[in-house]
Amino acid sequence: MTQPDLFGVPEFGREGVSLLRGFALTDAQELVAAIEAVARVAPFRHMTVPGGGRMSVGMTNAGIGWVADSKGYRYDHQDPLSGQPWPALPPVFTHLAERAAQAAGFGFTPDGCLINRYEPGAKMGLHQDINEGDYSAPIVSVSLGLPATFQFGGLKRSDPVEKITLHHGDVVVWGGPARKSFHGVLTLRAGHHVIGNHRYNLTFRKVLG
Repeated sequence: MTQPDLFGVPEFGREGVSLLRGFALTDAQELVAAIEAVARVAPFRHMTVPGGGRMSVGMTNAGIGWVADSKGYRYDHQDPLSGQPWPALPPVFTHLAERAAQAAGFGFTPDGCLINRYEPGAKMGLHQDINEGDYSAPIVSVSLGLPATFQFGGLKRSDPVEKITLHHGDVVVWGGPARKSFHGVLTLRAGHHVIGNHRYNLTFRKVLG
């Protein structure tokens, strides 16, 4: 496997952020199978934000789950739709997240994974991941399926935003001084991919400090 490219070589110039091109390719088939197994227990759903809007991205979780509703944003051990615990983190999820974090220079074992499914037309506005209890741990983000334009900004919403196209199997890791950076995904374009005409994003976090 080739060495991971840093965002600054040559694409981005941010300390604490690494782009690992194709890092998840060898695990992609197993990752997709694990996603589908999680979704059979905890189906994808479009969550509602506190202001009443409906998110365009379908979501489910493994491990400790991230939830949005009229009450706000939070983590919960239980799926609010079923009242049952979210499915456990599949071993292939945990092993990939640990290896990617290590390749980026971080020690990390996730306890939660937010699984996003982007259909054409879906997007994710600029936001920070700040509901976690351990900011010393990085965020590990895995892309599968259709390509998407990832936006990465600074610690303020008004900071300049850099953009990069993420492809099937790419992994982005950010932590340290970049841990609370704003980030998002532009509207997904229609296309064709062997895993389906959509994009999956696995976002691994350390929820409990």
